[in-house]
Amino acid sequence: MNASNHGNGSLDELDFSILKLLQKDGRMSFTVMAEKLGVSISNIRTRTGKLIEDKTIQIVGRVNPDKVGFHAYAHIKISVRPANMIEYVASQLLEYPEVSFLASTSGDFDLEVDVMCRDNSHLVQVVNERIALIEGVYQTKTDMYFKVLKIAQPDLSGLR
Repeated sequence: MNASNHGNGSLDELDFSILKLLQKDGRMSFTVMAEKLGVSISNIRTRTGKLIEDKTIQIVGRVNPDKVGFHAYAHIKISVRPANMIEYVASQLLEYPEVSFLASTSGDFDLEVDVMCRDNSHLVQVVNERIALIEGVYQTKTDMYFKVLKIAQPDLSGLR
């Protein structure tokens, strides 16, 4: 497989096996991966490098938000008027450090965003003093998450 196959859905079984191992332990060494998968270390190093280079994966440390001081989570639905402002509003939201998820949607609302805030006061400030004041934001609907029970990456076995 060559590097041009990455990024367009043309990952092979070895690529998926590497991704699954890294999802379990992002710090797993190339040596351990090679042993588990029965291939050479250089093959693992090359494949992993290509997966990172083409942005199929990004290796990061995931923190537990509650343990580091984020105690207010919310899901916010946003209507934008006029509709040609959706991309502008989304670009503004992408700049907010509190935003952990942003998607354009169909239905009654145009955008959905998840935010992580220090506390309820911080959340109110983000919603009422920042998001609501973005040009084009017509309406918001905020749902609080009382307790986040699971945050996970997609299960890659569902693709095979």
